[in-house]
Amino acid sequence: MANNSVQAPMIVAVDIGTSKVVCLVGQVNPLEQTLEIVGVGSRPSRGMRKGVVVNIDEMMDAIQGAVSEAELMADCRIHSAYIGIAGSHIGGRNSQAVVAIRDGEVAQTDIDRVVDAAKSGANPVDQRILHVLPQEFVVDDQGDVRNPLGMAGVRLEGHIHMVTCSANAAQNLEKCVRGAGLDIDEVILEQLASSHAVLTDDEKELGVCLIDIGGGTTDIAVFVRGAIRHTAVIPIAGDQVTNDIAMALRTPTPAADEIKTRYACVVPQMVDPEQTVSVPGMGDRPARTMARQTLAAVVEPRYEELFSLVQYELERSGYADQLAAGVVMTGGSAKIEGAVQLAESIFHLPVRIGMPKSLRLGGMEELLHNPIYATGIGLLMYGKQRLAASGAGAQVRRRGDQGDGAGFGSMMQKMKGWFASNF
Repeated sequence: MANNSVQAPMIVAVDIGTSKVVCLVGQVNPLEQTLEIVGVGSRPSRGMRKGVVVNIDEMMDAIQGAVSEAELMADCRIHSAYIGIAGSHIGGRNSQAVVAIRDGEVAQTDIDRVVDAAKSGANPVDQRILHVLPQEFVVDDQGDVRNPLGMAGVRLEGHIHMVTCSANAAQNLEKCVRGAGLDIDEVILEQLASSHAVLTDDEKELGVCLIDIGGGTTDIAVFVRGAIRHTAVIPIAGDQVTNDIAMALRTPTPAADEIKTRYACVVPQMVDPEQTVSVPGMGDRPARTMARQTLAAVVEPRYEELFSLVQYELERSGYADQLAAGVVMTGGSAKIEGAVQLAESIFHLPVRIGMPKSLRLGGMEELLHNPIYATGIGLLMYGKQRLAASGAGAQVRRRGDQGDGAGFGSMMQKMKGWFASNF
């Protein structure tokens, strides 16, 4: 806690997307270890394109607006937050290494050494390591070990998934956050954050592909045997669908986005042929009526292209035949009618829409039980894990409290507890 008068630790998440910036404030009940959302703020994101900052001033204004709105609702002042990152500059690769077990029994230092060795491969100078995620360990000839600590042996092999991002893109994002008056607790890959909110442990164990369809990019994460095995980013998402509608129907982009949200369907056969949609005209041109099936015919090819690219990515990963739990789609552009049916026809796997789970939504269930908030809620859940591992809290204090509000965000040990957090 940032101040002794704060009885329950706070966690703050800022989801900086291509179409929106969302700030969520969560309060941890120290007795029940539950997390309740007590503040929400949202602003249109005007300074971001495909996950990359293109206008720092506009981005700072959007972040400040969302944070201020969340502060008012939660009756607190926010000084630090967990930040989500996405974009085509994100990369992921699997790596492994072997070390000798020094004292005949695996110690934490041995685990640290094998993880360091696995991540020490060639990495471009313009890339930053974002996450080092353990998959499994091998002690001598015993494989698929989740926690080797204390096991007897002479040889320790470690398998990890390493996520990297553009150093410049990350620096620009961090500059916007700090320019908005926030310290950064940690920067987290958005699909990793979303997985905390929408996937179950059973799904991760059996094998599941998470598809987070946002405004600028579609983010993919594959989990098998409880660990993340593959990550990828596809530069096609909801904004491209909006642009297709605007071009095909010759209507302003804001009107196209509303039409997409309210009336679009990706399977024309599911639409009543008698249904029509009112399409605003450009400039002074009057609105006109169009068959809803015509709208569906515009939207369907883009989603077919997107799902086909995801299928190609799954085949390239080598895990396409290990997804017993199927596919979970989340993000604002996953809600479109017919998306599940079209995805099932392409993936030949069960598909569901991932709704945020495992949180008390502070009376805002109708607002927050929505895939649009999957990343933000996942960031809170990720932060709660870090809180439990480190004993630290977010830099938040109640309005009117005295003191500078400094504390836990600056003292968090980023790598401490990584093993507990990922297993």
